[in-house]
Amino acid sequence: MTQASDILIVGGGLNGPALALALAQTGHSVTVIDALEEKIRKNAAFDGRAYALALASQRLLAAIGVWDRVAEHAQPMLEIKVTDGHAGTGPSPFFMHFDHAEIEEGPMGYMVEDRHLRRAFLDAMADDPRITQLSGKTVVSQKADTTGVTVTLDDGSTVNSSLLVGCDGRRSGTAHRAGIKRTGWDYGQTALVCAIEHELPHHGIAHQFFMPPGPLAILPLTGNRSSIVWSERTEAAQQINALPEDAYLQVLRPRFGAFLGDIHLAGDRFTYPLNLTIANSFIADRLALVGDAAHGMHPIAGQGLNAGLRDVGALAEVLTLAGRRGEDIGSLLVLERYQEWRRFDTAALAMATDVFNKLFSNDNPLLRIGRDVGMGIVGALPGLRRGFVREAAGLTGDLPKLLQGQPI
Repeated sequence: MTQASDILIVGGGLNGPALALALAQTGHSVTVIDALEEKIRKNAAFDGRAYALALASQRLLAAIGVWDRVAEHAQPMLEIKVTDGHAGTGPSPFFMHFDHAEIEEGPMGYMVEDRHLRRAFLDAMADDPRITQLSGKTVVSQKADTTGVTVTLDDGSTVNSSLLVGCDGRRSGTAHRAGIKRTGWDYGQTALVCAIEHELPHHGIAHQFFMPPGPLAILPLTGNRSSIVWSERTEAAQQINALPEDAYLQVLRPRFGAFLGDIHLAGDRFTYPLNLTIANSFIADRLALVGDAAHGMHPIAGQGLNAGLRDVGALAEVLTLAGRRGEDIGSLLVLERYQEWRRFDTAALAMATDVFNKLFSNDNPLLRIGRDVGMGIVGALPGLRRGFVREAAGLTGDLPKLLQGQPI
């Protein structure tokens, strides 16, 4: 059996469906392939995973018809507090404090749980007749020529399209089959991820606490709950994650502090290794990479999904405008525009997160003095502070129209 569509997307996580919806809005037919069955993706229970969506990313979700499906589950991020110190001794007196009141557009962003986002994307795709979903299918081969690209699935069926888009993560099979190599390195850190319930309200404040082994992010969810992304040296992280719940919390509490009262685990906990990995090219013959398939970075600034959604907005805009001009949307001439738009921005962000992690994940006394003074200076200068707030909200740089809240 052979199917055909204008664009074929491999990967049905978050970036893939977002791109499918954006392209379907502009009249393209899209097929989305994912190895997991839809019922598994759609009926996931709360497991603690959540995403910090910058304001610009929220605008994109609104523009493609997804935001209204998750808005009731979204927690606005009204402030961000960044501190430095040691577990159990409290933060340094030097810190950075960013308040959404310093910009006119609204909250800097929103926290939304993974389960709500995935369900919203699946429902939105099901409601759009221009999108075909192939769930529980795996791509085993792909072949591009001057007229299009053909992929073969594990059941022997094939799908033809003008363009293949890899949204299949850091170990992208789409990129590997195209011969695209990657550059990067391991951080020797592992992120412990969970959600907690706490006694006191968080008031929409996100916290980033830098400690020598790695940062601890405390990100507000709806109600008296927060999402935790806690980086430790890999060996220590594995030992901590293997502890029973009470012992796990005993390790977390001195790092977390008592400012939200008593804490308890809510949902599952899990780990993932931290590394930097960037595709040497975001494009190939009739192929483009989006999100982690193009660039995977440290979660220190919570920008992974936001960077992916910028890819989505840029690629959707490039392809749509090219199609309106009668160009072949799968040609390298068109795809080069996408790569030129996104490559420098993502490389700069990846390097910034890399430098920031190396600067803060140590106990060098000279570096500690330097970074504490630096945070104090940023916190004391309104103009510089406002710039950081706008950066956190995703409002800087050459924004695609969808991230400005505008149709393509």
